[in-house]
Amino acid sequence: MWVIFGVIAIVTTFINLYMYKAGKDYNLAMAMALSFTALTICADYSYLTRWVKTEDWAALSDVIPGMARAFWFLTIVSILLNIAPIFLERKSKKLRLTV
Repeated sequence: MWVIFGVIAIVTTFINLYMYKAGKDYNLAMAMALSFTALTICADYSYLTRWVKTEDWAALSDVIPGMARAFWFLTIVSILLNIAPIFLERKSKKLRLTV
């Protein structure tokens, strides 16, 4: 399930950026992308819970360290890409006001 949520998060991020570039309202796409990013992390943690319940410590020790780094990186990238239109919009408004 986390893979599906992750793919949806990526697709909605690109929709967000496209809608900004096209001059359309991107707020819903941004909210959906960030929401699916959060759902991806929650779904993966739920998946890992099964390994904890079965006490599969070898699998956990192999997967968790790399996954933690990947989740931090991908979540930060998702946040930055999804809020970029807000900052770009503010910057363009400032430029219009000063000109």
